[in-house]
Amino acid sequence: MIAALGLLLGVIAGLVLAPNVPLAFEFYLPIAVVAALDAMLGGLRAFLDGIFDDKVFVVSFISNVVIAAAIVYVGDRLGVGGQLSTGVVVVLGIRIFSNVAAIRRHLFHA
Repeated sequence: MIAALGLLLGVIAGLVLAPNVPLAFEFYLPIAVVAALDAMLGGLRAFLDGIFDDKVFVVSFISNVVIAAAIVYVGDRLGVGGQLSTGVVVVLGIRIFSNVAAIRRHLFHA
């Protein structure tokens, strides 16, 4: 319940405050959001499987975002930022769909 309340407050704060993302970070924001979504769905899957650990979730959440942003940053410095960004999105997308499929199987037994 606390997590849902925190999510709701975060969405409301984002809508009310309408923060501006600096141009330097604009390229990394979508990657960070996809990485965070992957960690959240992984946490939900672990919760439904009965193996959720809050420390593992926090470390996974932070490391997913940092590692994804670091890969894109290195690619940007090497001049292949678009290709590495696409690679990160593909890998995290596969994990997201895998987690969603497991959640669906758990909830609907299908």
